[in-house]
Amino acid sequence: MSSPAGVRHRAPKDKKQPTTPNAELVSEKVSEKVSNAVEKAKKELRPLRPKQGGEWDYKLALAIITVLAFVTRFWGITYPSQVVFDEVHFGKFASYYLQRTYFFDVHPPFGKLLFAFAGWIVGYKGEFLFENIGDSYITNKVPYVAYRAMPATMGALTVPTVFMIMWESGYSLPACVTAAGLLLFDNAHIGQTRLILLDATLIFFMALSVLAYIRFYKLRHEPFGRKWWKWLLLTGVCLSCVISTKYVGLFTFFSIGVPVALDLWDLMDVNRRQGALSLPEFGKHFAARAFGLIVVPFFLYLFWFQVHFSILTRSGPGDDFMSPEFQETLSDNVMTLQSVGIDYYDSITMRHKDTKVYLHSHPDRYPLRYDDGRISSQGQQVTGYPHNDTNNHWQILPNKELPNTEGQRVKIGDIVRLRHLLTDTFLLTHDVASPFYPTNQEFTTVTKEEADGNRYNDTLFELKVENSKGGKDFKTMSSHFKLVHVPTKVAMWTHTTPLPEWAYKQAEINGNKNIQQASNIWIVDDIPSLPTEDVRNQKEVKKVKSVSFLRKYIELQRAMFYHNNALTSSHPYASQPISWPFLLRGVSFWTNNDTREQIYFLGNPIGWWLASALLAVFAGIIGADQLALRRGMDALDLRTRSRLYNSTGFFFLTWAAHYVPFYIMGRQLFLHHYLPAHLASALVTGSLIEFIFCIEPFDPDSAPPASTDTVKGHRRTRSRPVRERVATQSLMGSWIAASVVLTAVGWCFLFFAPLTYGSPGLTVDQVNSRKWLAYDLHFAK
Repeated sequence: MSSPAGVRHRAPKDKKQPTTPNAELVSEKVSEKVSNAVEKAKKELRPLRPKQGGEWDYKLALAIITVLAFVTRFWGITYPSQVVFDEVHFGKFASYYLQRTYFFDVHPPFGKLLFAFAGWIVGYKGEFLFENIGDSYITNKVPYVAYRAMPATMGALTVPTVFMIMWESGYSLPACVTAAGLLLFDNAHIGQTRLILLDATLIFFMALSVLAYIRFYKLRHEPFGRKWWKWLLLTGVCLSCVISTKYVGLFTFFSIGVPVALDLWDLMDVNRRQGALSLPEFGKHFAARAFGLIVVPFFLYLFWFQVHFSILTRSGPGDDFMSPEFQETLSDNVMTLQSVGIDYYDSITMRHKDTKVYLHSHPDRYPLRYDDGRISSQGQQVTGYPHNDTNNHWQILPNKELPNTEGQRVKIGDIVRLRHLLTDTFLLTHDVASPFYPTNQEFTTVTKEEADGNRYNDTLFELKVENSKGGKDFKTMSSHFKLVHVPTKVAMWTHTTPLPEWAYKQAEINGNKNIQQASNIWIVDDIPSLPTEDVRNQKEVKKVKSVSFLRKYIELQRAMFYHNNALTSSHPYASQPISWPFLLRGVSFWTNNDTREQIYFLGNPIGWWLASALLAVFAGIIGADQLALRRGMDALDLRTRSRLYNSTGFFFLTWAAHYVPFYIMGRQLFLHHYLPAHLASALVTGSLIEFIFCIEPFDPDSAPPASTDTVKGHRRTRSRPVRERVATQSLMGSWIAASVVLTAVGWCFLFFAPLTYGSPGLTVDQVNSRKWLAYDLHFAK
């Protein structure tokens, strides 16, 4: 599958040719053969697309489909005038951009910046923060139609883009209409592109990437020309926009990267029909593609992050996800305003960065045995507590006595001890399994006599701050540290699973052997013992610091990948990839019980099932053809096979690249993740409509005598090239097939339209009639 268009075949060698022919005679013969081959190719390729003057039917169909796409996407876009499903996230992010308030999200910034741009265009200031599903846009004076119009426009333009992909690939008009029609009347694509969501941007630029690459590939015999460079660079720009919207855009890079790599492999062939390339010439081809499809997309990708950082200059809800150095680049940041140095013998409270629980202890003991039969140390419990009380107070002590007990500043990298004030015991961890994690160590406390005696070493902890040199002041809020046990090299850690009733369902604290784990981070929240008159309470205005773009970018990338992979919690509407092609379930977006209206995210069942079935048909055709070739039976002519393997094969590769990788993902997955793959399956469907209904069957009685030969004892019949046959036959069969498909898909779209547009309301019987595969639709009370 080297390309979405045709493939070049190596000319067979003439075994009867003398080994030392006359150069002039050979030149004449080669010229004659090349001339004949060119003329033959021109005749065969001429019907590939209608003449420029005869393309009015394609243009008319394109215009009609485009108008219908805008109608279906913009119909009733003002309803509902409430926050719907994930609009709570992406609408909120647009408001944060407009307020220039720093936030954190696992997706790159391009798609969210487009929403902010739409709000800025209409003069919105971002006062509304989209807190809850169902909040009124009208009451809060939100220009939500401007927000929704942006994805709706891109969703509408995706439909003619699919038509153009088929047209540029040389398919007949019925094939183009079928592929575009599957998207035009698809309820999932319509529903997802009418709301303030990122998928419309992702799918639109994915389709543009495929279209631009096909236009680029068609110019492969005219390299380094103006148009060649234009379509190469446009392919790279569109690819960058895809991955700058969501990281699953990497799948589009793969689906285009594979044919690019195979094309480069073909250019290395010294027996190319167009002539061998020298290594410097091949290097130019390789460098041009690397520049257009890797370098340009990467720098454009970086550009959107630079815009992101340039806009978000104020402290906001995303601060906690970033390092202290990063947070100090934001104005009004709590670290800049409240951070103070910590002295030895201060009483401090420590809070876990992720779970927000305080390090806590109380006189109760661990039970003798846990539920799994393991025995504990029966030591004093050390837990995580979500509320601030006096049991969270710990005195920070040096590992050796200091000559002066006042004004001795704690430094990063110091070895310290922690005394629990209310019970007068010392924190330690030892080689005893924790309640929930047999591989992790238990945290407990011991008396002063034990701590100063034979258990002294067990009470020593290092204040470790990543990417920070020792010797700097250890401060509240700004020093994100790991408390590392000196003897055993484990880090103090907690998690979200509560302990049983014997620990009052508080959080478990244990020693994590994976010291590099990012969730080992703690923060000193406060110094309760700090006197009001202490000089450290005299806050000075601190300047906002500056950090290089590269450092900020790398830190944000690490945080984004970490938290994206951490999205593993269950969700009532999450689904597995195996169910997507068969459309086994949808997602409830919005419900209004008073009017019996609801928005239920669901694809067009007939369209999805047809596309999924034809994917299997394509795989079967390829398998059958390969088996036939193994047995010496050539069921397809050369041009038909080239089109089937390379053009339809490219679409099939695009589908697989956007679908198969989800099987190895551990994060939450939803039906909308299949939408890019569904677009590719629509392209496969359109191409197979042409393959099945446009190719006239071979009639052995009508074959001319010259069309037969014998290969290895088998009589093989050669029919006319497929394009030559299609050009001389009626497209009635393919038009009938396309009409049947679009009629069925159009009826199904209208049948499920109330669930897509959220109006009108449905009765219980009407809802039941739409539960084809036990879809979990709501029954309004």
